[in-house]
Amino acid sequence: MVKRLVLLMFCLTLSHSNFAQKKLPPRYRLQKLHVPENSRYILKEDGNPFFWLGDTAWELFHRLTLPEAEAYLKNRAEKGFNVIQSVALAEFDGLTQPDRQGQLPLINNNPAKPNELYFRHVEKVIDKANALGMYIGFLPTWGDKFNKKWGVGPEIFTPENARIYGEYLGTKFKSKKIIWILGGDRSPESEKHTAIITAMAEGIKKAVGDGQLITYHPMGASYSSKYFHKEKWLNVNMFQSGHVGRDIKNYLMIRNDYNLTPAKPTLDGEPRYEDHPVNWKPELGYFNDFDTRQAAYWAILSGACGHTYGCHDIWQFFNFDQNKPVSVARTHWKTAMDLPGAFQMGYMRQLFEFFPWQNLLPDQSVIKNDNPEDAGYQVAAVSKDKDLLIAYTPYGRPLKIDMTKLSGTSFYAYWFNPRDNTRIKIGTVAHEPTVDFKPYAAGPGTDWVLVVKDSAKFIGHKK
Repeated sequence: MVKRLVLLMFCLTLSHSNFAQKKLPPRYRLQKLHVPENSRYILKEDGNPFFWLGDTAWELFHRLTLPEAEAYLKNRAEKGFNVIQSVALAEFDGLTQPDRQGQLPLINNNPAKPNELYFRHVEKVIDKANALGMYIGFLPTWGDKFNKKWGVGPEIFTPENARIYGEYLGTKFKSKKIIWILGGDRSPESEKHTAIITAMAEGIKKAVGDGQLITYHPMGASYSSKYFHKEKWLNVNMFQSGHVGRDIKNYLMIRNDYNLTPAKPTLDGEPRYEDHPVNWKPELGYFNDFDTRQAAYWAILSGACGHTYGCHDIWQFFNFDQNKPVSVARTHWKTAMDLPGAFQMGYMRQLFEFFPWQNLLPDQSVIKNDNPEDAGYQVAAVSKDKDLLIAYTPYGRPLKIDMTKLSGTSFYAYWFNPRDNTRIKIGTVAHEPTVDFKPYAAGPGTDWVLVVKDSAKFIGHKK
């Protein structure tokens, strides 16, 4: 009786979240993930698609205490994130500056000799994330540890110790809900680099088999597919559109991977971060919530299997009292957790998961109006059964939609406001050759999502 009461009270504390488990603690929701052969989507054990909504928390293990990490993870779970991307061997003095528990990750900087006390803390953080219904996108190391190029380094990996390190981590965490992310903001630039990555992947695979997915996080403006697309260990492609400027056309990067053979899921694993100086220059301004939304909707409607959000203050867990700002960070991480873009990523996930979003196919031909490839570039997708259309207009420009691309005789349409998670009814739409849809407000940052659905097939959809 006491156990039941405790469980009930626990569930009630989570009821305010749209993503919280209603009857059982969230940890029971997590399922094994897999990618069917020649598929563009990640599936869960029950056959439903997995919508990757990630957050970059690169320094999570290194710079936070366990209570701080738990506070951050709870915040992200409440907003709807389900993948937290974090690094074991951190970028900023991760080999020489102890974590907040006073531990270094390796003994004598030797990947073949991991410090069990350090990884005991890592395991506790992973368990906290899993208990809140989130997978850890786990980077074994930041890339400067095998390809310094810039940053701190030093390069400590060889193919031999990379395999040992990968197998150690795989064995230790094979029972956890993890998605492995190799690379770490670096691309392989030599045969040795490729051999190190391959050996680490093989070490992990030896321990986990097919129980956990593996992807690769390359440097800015690059793709995992450029180096590893046909490798059997690479389940999901990832690219980094980066932080160089506003309106980086990440939809083109999605299309690059989308058209490859064999088909594999792909996503933008590091787009422009909210509160990041544009091109690292504060005089150009800072990316805001619109910049994050634009990148996200451009990607999903171009065929991505999900999306990763990022906040410049969060990934480094900037704290004025404890560390120096990296690249002109300006906001304490505890404040930055509630910047508007983070909420709006959850709204996006809710919108797409309300429909069978995995059946959407990118289709720019459905847009019949002029559509210049500037910041207001419109993107659209139509379902396989031609009963659903979703289009995004970043600047609120009108859309002229080719209705012959849809089947059915009557359609219901509405505007979804990605800024505040509200809907504005358009109403029933006749099946004419083309229909003009005009938002009630337009301008830079006034983005809208158009939803048009077959009235007969979506009976019971109240939204």
